Amino acid sequence: MTNIVELARMPLVPLRGVTVFPNMIMHLDVGRASSISALEAAMVTDNRRIFLVTQREIDTDFPEREDLFDVGTVSEIRQIIKMPDGNVRVLVEGVKRGVLIGYREIEGYVEANIEVHEDAWEDSMQLEALVRGVVREFEDWVKLSRKIPNETFVAVTILEDIGRLADLITSHLNLKPEQKQELLECLDVEYRLERLYAILAREIEVLKMETQINQRVRGQIEKMQKDSYLREQLRAIHKELGEEEDAADNANEYRAKLEAGDYPDEVREIIMKEIGRMERLPAMSQESNVIRTYIDWLLELPWRISSEDSRDIAEAAKVLDADHYGLEKIKERILDFLAVKVLTVDKPSPILCLVGPPGVGKTSLASSVAKAMGRKFVRASLGGIRDEAEIRGHRRTYVGAMAGRIIQGLKKAGTNNPVFLLDEVDKLGRDGWSGDPSSALLEVLDPEQNNSFTDHYVDAPFDLSKVLWIVTANDLTTIPKPLRDRMEIIQLSSYTEQEKLEIARRYLIKKQKEANGLQAGDVVFAKGVLQEIIAEYTREAGVRELERVIGRACRKAARKIVDGFDGTVYVTTKNLRDFLGKPKHLPSKAEKEPQVGVSTGMAWTEVGGDILPTEAIVLKGKGKLLLTGHLGDVMQESAQAGLTYIRSRSDAMALEEDFYEKIDIHVHVPEGAVPKDGPSAGITMATAMISALTKRKVRSDVAMTGEITLRGNVLPIGGLKEKVLAAYREGMHTIILPKENARDIEDIPEVVREKLEFVTVEHMDEVLKAALLP
Repeated sequence: MTNIVELARMPLVPLRGVTVFPNMIMHLDVGRASSISALEAAMVTDNRRIFLVTQREIDTDFPEREDLFDVGTVSEIRQIIKMPDGNVRVLVEGVKRGVLIGYREIEGYVEANIEVHEDAWEDSMQLEALVRGVVREFEDWVKLSRKIPNETFVAVTILEDIGRLADLITSHLNLKPEQKQELLECLDVEYRLERLYAILAREIEVLKMETQINQRVRGQIEKMQKDSYLREQLRAIHKELGEEEDAADNANEYRAKLEAGDYPDEVREIIMKEIGRMERLPAMSQESNVIRTYIDWLLELPWRISSEDSRDIAEAAKVLDADHYGLEKIKERILDFLAVKVLTVDKPSPILCLVGPPGVGKTSLASSVAKAMGRKFVRASLGGIRDEAEIRGHRRTYVGAMAGRIIQGLKKAGTNNPVFLLDEVDKLGRDGWSGDPSSALLEVLDPEQNNSFTDHYVDAPFDLSKVLWIVTANDLTTIPKPLRDRMEIIQLSSYTEQEKLEIARRYLIKKQKEANGLQAGDVVFAKGVLQEIIAEYTREAGVRELERVIGRACRKAARKIVDGFDGTVYVTTKNLRDFLGKPKHLPSKAEKEPQVGVSTGMAWTEVGGDILPTEAIVLKGKGKLLLTGHLGDVMQESAQAGLTYIRSRSDAMALEEDFYEKIDIHVHVPEGAVPKDGPSAGITMATAMISALTKRKVRSDVAMTGEITLRGNVLPIGGLKEKVLAAYREGMHTIILPKENARDIEDIPEVVREKLEFVTVEHMDEVLKAALLP
C-alpha cells in the first residue's frame, strides 16, 4: 500500500528510454528546449523539485499527455552543468513516486499536477518471507552476474525500508525499459516485491544458461587452440624427420595431375579454386581433408577417357554363344543393336531393359555384351534403394558426403563409355522424406538430358551419353511408366527342361567342380541324373536352384574324397538320394485320371509359369457361389462371369432353368496360402463348374488359359510362353488357348511345340468340346 502525502505542482521533464527510481542518483543529458526550460524553472524554486516521467515511444520528439506514462518520480536537482554544445547535464536524485493527474504548458515548458506517494506497509510473516526470498534471489544474481561488488550487495540488503530495498535492487538490474516502468508503477510495496521476485528468478535462469553457453564456447575455443598447437608441433616433428607434407606439396601434386590429364574447362576451374582454398587451410584440418577428397574425386573421374569398341559382330556372336546356351532371339536382338552401334558411333545408345524371371541370365547377358564390345562392365544393384541421394549423390555440406552410385561406377570403370548394368530396377523403393530414386533415374536414362548429368557431390556436369545402359527387372508393372517409356524392352522367358539340361552339362557342373576344389575326373554325373535333378529337386524358371543342387552334390563328393575314397565318385539315379536327400517336388501336380469338377489352368508368376488345378463341387444350398484359395478380386469376378454364362446356357447343358436356386457351387484353387489373381483363369473355373454340374469328366492331360465374357467369348491373355512351359513340365499334352494368342505359339521352343497339341478357341463351347469327355 502507499500513502498520498501531498498534491504538488512542478515542472515536468519527459525521459527517453530511461526510468528513474526513488533514492536513485543519476546523470541525465537534456537537449530539448522545453526540458531545459523546465529545469531552469525548477531551479528557481525553493525545493528544486522536478517530475521525471518516461515517454512511451523513444522516437517521439514533442510528447503530448497521451505519450507519457502515468507514474514517474518526483526528483530533486542536485547539479546542473551547461555543455558547450548547448545541452545540459543534470544530476538528479529520485525522492518519491508520483502519479500524473494534471498537465499544462506554460512559458515554454510543461507543468504537471502530481499526487506524491510514499511507501507504507504492514509487517507480516508473508511480507517477511517475501523480503527474504527477494534478498536470496538477489544474492544469487550478484554471484552469477559479477556486475556489482559484494560491499554494495551488503549495503542494499541491510536496508530496513522495504520499498527502498526493492527500488535499489531494481536499479542494479539490467532490465528492459518496459520492465522498469512496470516496477515503478507498483505502488503497493508487497506487489512490487512479488513482481521483483519473479523478474529476479527469470534473470537468474538466463544467467545460468548464459554461463553454460560461455563455458561450452570457451571449451571449444580452448580445444581448437590446443589442436592448432599440437598440429604445429606435429608439423615441426615431420620437418625434423624430413617427412614434411604440407598443403603446398599436395597442391603442387594436384596441379601436376591436372596439367597431365584431359579435363573440361569447367572442371579445371573448380579444381584450381579448391586447390587455392586448400593452400590457405592447415594441412591437418578437417576442412582440408574434405577438400583433398573432393579434388581426388574430380581428378580420378574419366571425364574424357573412352575405351575403343570392338566392331567385329561375328566375334560378338561367338562370345554370346560361348557364354549362354539358347536365348537365340535375345542374342539376335542384341547383335542387331550392336550392328547399329557400329554404324552410329556418335549417337546415343538406346537403353536395353532385360525383363524375365530370376536365374534366366539377365545379369550374365549384360556382362557378355560388355565382353563382346570390348568395354568395361559396371554393375549397380538398385533393389531396395529408397534415397534419391543414392543415385544423385549427397551435397558436400553433409558430413560423410559421397558421390551417387552412377558416378561411383564410372570412377570404378575408369572410362566414360562402359556397359553399365542397373540391376533390379523394378525393386526401387520410395520414401516421402528422401525423394524418389526412380525419378532421379529419368535424367540418367534420358538421351536428351544425360549428356550433362550433375551429381550433387561432384557438382559439375558429366556426359553419360556414351554409356551403354542395360537395365534388368523381373516385373515390368512395378516400373514407373515415365521410366519404362525410356527403355527398349527385351523379354527373357523361362528355360525348357532341355535347355536346363544343356546349361548344366556345359557350364554349371564345370563351375561347381572348380568352386568345390574338384578335378574334372573326380566326380561324374551319370546318364539320366541331371534330368531327375531338374524334375524332382528344382522347380524354377531359371537355373540358380539347379546350380545350388549340383553344388551340393559336388560337396558330398568332395567329402568322400577327403575321407579317403579312392577313385571317381559317380552320381547315379540309384544313389542320388544319398547325395541330395529325398526329392523336394512331386513329378506333377496334375491329376492322373480324368475327374469330374477338376480342370487344369495355367498361371504366370514373377519366377516363371505354373499350373493351377481348379476344383468345383456342387452342394445343396440356396444359390451361393463360394470361392476359396486366396483369390484376388479380378479372379473372383471371372468366376462370377463364368457362372452367369452357365446360367444363360442352362438349356444347352441340359440343366434346369432354376438349378442355381437349389444348390451352392464351391470353387477352390489349391495352395491357398499363395495369392492368385488375374482374368486368365476364367475358362478354367467355368469348365470346372460345368463339369461338376453336368457330371462330365475333364481330360487330365489338358491345360487351358483364357478370359471369359458373359457371352462365353474367350479373350487373349499374356505370358503364354511361361504358362505353356509349365504345362509341358507337368506332363500336359493339349493346350487350350485364345485364338488371338495363336501368333505367340511360335515363341515357344520347337522341342516343346512338337510334343504338344495346341487348340485355339474363340468361344466357351469350343473349350468344352476339347476339354470334356463325352
